[in-house]
Amino acid sequence: MPKDLKLFTGNSNVALAKEISAYVGQELSAAMVSTFSDGEIHVRIEENVRGADIFLIQSCCAPVNTSIMELLIMLDAVKRSSASRITAVIPYYGYGRQDRKDQPRVPISAKLMADLLTVAGAQRILTMDLHAGPIQGFFNIPVDHLYATPVLLEHFTKEGYEDVVVVSPDAGGVERARAFAKRIDAALAIIDKRREMANKAEVMNIIGEVKGKRVLLLDDMIDTAGTIVQTAQACIDNGAVSAIAGCTHAVLSGPALDRLQNSCLSEIVVTNTIPLDGRDQQCSKLRALSVAPLLGEAILRIHREESVTSLFV
Repeated sequence: MPKDLKLFTGNSNVALAKEISAYVGQELSAAMVSTFSDGEIHVRIEENVRGADIFLIQSCCAPVNTSIMELLIMLDAVKRSSASRITAVIPYYGYGRQDRKDQPRVPISAKLMADLLTVAGAQRILTMDLHAGPIQGFFNIPVDHLYATPVLLEHFTKEGYEDVVVVSPDAGGVERARAFAKRIDAALAIIDKRREMANKAEVMNIIGEVKGKRVLLLDDMIDTAGTIVQTAQACIDNGAVSAIAGCTHAVLSGPALDRLQNSCLSEIVVTNTIPLDGRDQQCSKLRALSVAPLLGEAILRIHREESVTSLFV
């Protein structure tokens, strides 16, 4: 059985790793993650990990490929140092949007990521709000897939929003939106969206009633913000009183911040699976919630060989 619990982190989301560390009550273990002059990543684990239960915390956020390589190399380092068990804690799973062959001659990058992580040494995956649930099946090792729903639910319940309709920006997020709507006893609406190319979306139709309602848009991520902004505007155009958004992963690339700031959305609630790094100062509507207690509790239960079922809600 694994004995010592050790937490390591790469450079992608140190702030979240420190919060998780504080919740778990275990300081982050020492590791040097730097680069050579040509850009190659250099990792050195600076303490004994033999026989330990290792949790490597790393979000696959920008710079995405660097973050992934840091994680893979750290996994290899602790594997070769005789760790007893290695769990990759990936709050944001990169390349998750490429999860199927929907066109000729395209990759399934989410599956490639799963293979890379497993070969590098991961024996278990702890992640949050995958872009598509079936990605869990790409792994031949245990996957604990958490949802940020409890964190978002606590926030919106505390704020006391009334007369709300939960809106899914696309068909893929209907299950998430339906579960959330059920928890707050709200109505559900769905956006019929046609995407002409990557990172560009066009709202076509609203399935459900939003007139006279406060709209809560729920999604797993906001990337360029085109989808969420167009959806919010469509709801307002169809008689919604106001629009707010809740999502787990604040990717916020390209024109996202300008679009959100200039949109009809009154509030955009995200989590810290991806660090904002001051971007909330550029967009006054952004508000970040912490998922550290959720991930920290999962880490403790995994280490103690306890059930984590109650966290899968």
